Amino acid sequence: MQLPRALAAPASLKGVLSARDAAAALEDGFAHVGIECVQLPLADGGEGTIDALCDEWVEYPVRDAFGRPRTARVGSRDHGVVVEAAQVIPFDSARLDAMGASSRGLGELLAQLHPEGPLVVGIGGTATMDGGAGMLEVLQELPAPTTVLCDVQTTLYDAPRLFGPQKGATAQQVAELERRFRALDGLTGYADLPGAGAAGGLGAALASLGAELVPGASAVVDLAGVDPAGYGLVVTGEGRVDQTTAEGKAPAEVVHRCAIAGVPCVVFGGVVEELVPGAETIALSGDPARAARDLFELGLRLGTRLLDASG
Repeated sequence: MQLPRALAAPASLKGVLSARDAAAALEDGFAHVGIECVQLPLADGGEGTIDALCDEWVEYPVRDAFGRPRTARVGSRDHGVVVEAAQVIPFDSARLDAMGASSRGLGELLAQLHPEGPLVVGIGGTATMDGGAGMLEVLQELPAPTTVLCDVQTTLYDAPRLFGPQKGATAQQVAELERRFRALDGLTGYADLPGAGAAGGLGAALASLGAELVPGASAVVDLAGVDPAGYGLVVTGEGRVDQTTAEGKAPAEVVHRCAIAGVPCVVFGGVVEELVPGAETIALSGDPARAARDLFELGLRLGTRLLDASG
């Protein structure tokens, strides 16, 4: 008798465990009881996008949103490259300065690239609210046909109100950011595109250079080749499962595809605030130090359940 297989397709547990490490921990648990498990780490255009789409990468010296030196990975895929904006200008809770954070470092990196194939840029998780102005100071054209993975579908002029406060903007600064965004004449024609406001307006700035903006989660799931058919169970999840999970995050996209394929799906969360419709939702311990162990034990438990169900 052939045993059912499992698919581990998690997003990252931000700041705790990468999607790649989360998938590996789940696979270890399934393997412990003799269930084959395929690892397929996912992302929504922010942290973990390179992990999800690339097996190889190189590191570049870059400058972050405040001019500080750091290194950023650039992944290789289909003769093209994958860039995570958050590798260059990451959100930094220790320095919240929506008015001073600049996207220039991302522009400097993109200007160095000369891929033979397409460029994919994931723009979630940045510190910036500059409408891409810093990037556009140093980048006049994109180095290749470019697809931008947007973790949100927010339009440009809504971005200051929705994301300014979490990046440190006061109410007065939000109003100033709104004025600045509306003064960016070169972005006017792109302001209403879904995703234009992602990463503090980077979506609109990249669109103005000819990039295509797409929903990040569904694009990553497509590019990663997620196909639930043929599996007995699919496991996905992220660090915090809440109302935003069902609004275009990678786990929700996996649940949707499992429903179409008629394959059971389990969604885990380090913290679960809301259940995900169409899937069994399981909360982990909530202890970051136990995250890998929690996922191993989850794989073990679900693997045992698969074995019991197979007779």
